Amino acid sequence: MTAFGGVFDGLRILVTGHTGFKGSWMSLWLAKLGANVTGLSIDIPTTPSLFELTGVANCIDHRFGDVRDAAAMAVLVREVQPAVVFHLAAQPLVRLSYREPLTTLDTNVIGTANTLEAVRAWGGRCDIVVVTSDKCYRNDGRREGYRETDPLGGHDPYSMSKGAVELVVDCWRSSYFSAPESPIRLASARAGNVIGGGDWAEDRIITDCIAALTKGEPIGIRNPVATRPWQHVLEPLSGYMWLAHQLSAGAEVTQGWNFGPDQNNIRNVQQLVDELVKDWGAGSAEHLREAAAPMEATSLSLNIEKAESELAWKPVWDFERTIAETAGWYNAWSQGTQDLRHLTEDQIDTYTRDAAASSIAWAVAQES
Repeated sequence: MTAFGGVFDGLRILVTGHTGFKGSWMSLWLAKLGANVTGLSIDIPTTPSLFELTGVANCIDHRFGDVRDAAAMAVLVREVQPAVVFHLAAQPLVRLSYREPLTTLDTNVIGTANTLEAVRAWGGRCDIVVVTSDKCYRNDGRREGYRETDPLGGHDPYSMSKGAVELVVDCWRSSYFSAPESPIRLASARAGNVIGGGDWAEDRIITDCIAALTKGEPIGIRNPVATRPWQHVLEPLSGYMWLAHQLSAGAEVTQGWNFGPDQNNIRNVQQLVDELVKDWGAGSAEHLREAAAPMEATSLSLNIEKAESELAWKPVWDFERTIAETAGWYNAWSQGTQDLRHLTEDQIDTYTRDAAASSIAWAVAQES
């Protein structure tokens, strides 16, 4: 038994958006599993960055490029001939989408279409997992989790773009990849609010917390009562990778899938900040009142029953463990006392062992 049944060992994999927070964690994990990873990103999105601090470029084929460039994407896919594509490249920020709606649409929607079309034009055997977001659902303020069959949409440009990405995926799947003889299999994955060590994206609560804590300043909270499905970054990544494994095995999984936390991990922002301050060992918080703040959903959660029942996937770490692992990573970074590549890979190993101890399918899969 080994993680993901050893399916990624020696496999050619393309990860778009590999320099981002989730992309860096995924690239490191796939490299540890023996995959031949090619990563494509337009830039390194933050300073500092997990990508640079952990030396991701040293263990994969690192390339700069733009998913909005259809011709370049076609050339890249023909060259790499990936057995698996994880499409993570996106404009991922709600507030930035208000300032730059056209860039958001171009990157998220057209970038996805370009990626799918590049694989289609190449025509080789390929499994594709397109990563979207819990915000792809039309938010009607409900407290129960959104299911994969719920309507798509969004009030802000970011959410709308993610709903549109799901429509693009469904269109290409139905129009081009649905025939039994098709060599291309396509699924989408929707995650919750992902946290963990190494995220410095603007306007994210953990980024704001760490910036304040390292300066000894109060943490400013914009919306303390907003609830979100918090999960460690390794949780959805395990879902994406297990979904790719199932695609490669020929399972009937060419659909959309939710990978979120258990319901008791759906906490409000104040609770998250309080837990992080406790694990950090110092700090305080204050409520920021913005006169013209962009509209964001007050309540958001995912229903993961489909992934639990049909993929035998489930979360590994609870809310408290998720925050503890996150705080531990940033503490090590702030003190400069640990090799962050080693620390990140050690967290991957610990997470995998914990999943195996709970007999979660991906962690105990038989080698094929």
